[in-house]
Amino acid sequence: MAIEVNGKTYETDEEGYLVNLGDWSEEVANFIARQENVEMTPNHWEVVNFLRDYYNEFQIAPAVRVLTKAIGKKLGPEKGNSQYLYELFPYGPAKQACKIAGLPKPTGCV
Repeated sequence: MAIEVNGKTYETDEEGYLVNLGDWSEEVANFIARQENVEMTPNHWEVVNFLRDYYNEFQIAPAVRVLTKAIGKKLGPEKGNSQYLYELFPYGPAKQACKIAGLPKPTGCV
């Protein structure tokens, strides 16, 4: 499978996750977000950038529980909770945010 953004084709898996992490850009993220019915705001970008930094450091996409805890530590308890994250990414904060961030599907996500 593939998506096309500004005339360039990017390979995705059957669920729409980018196959090559290096293909990610803000343009690609915005395209995927539109497909996911997510309107990107500064709060969304904060989570997406957090995920990308986390992945660069640990080489793994965090499951939702780990994501919530890690965001709480870095961005504060008002952002490190499931309710806040589900408001931003209603189809699953870890799963949907990782897809928009150009990361693999988190382990443990169905």
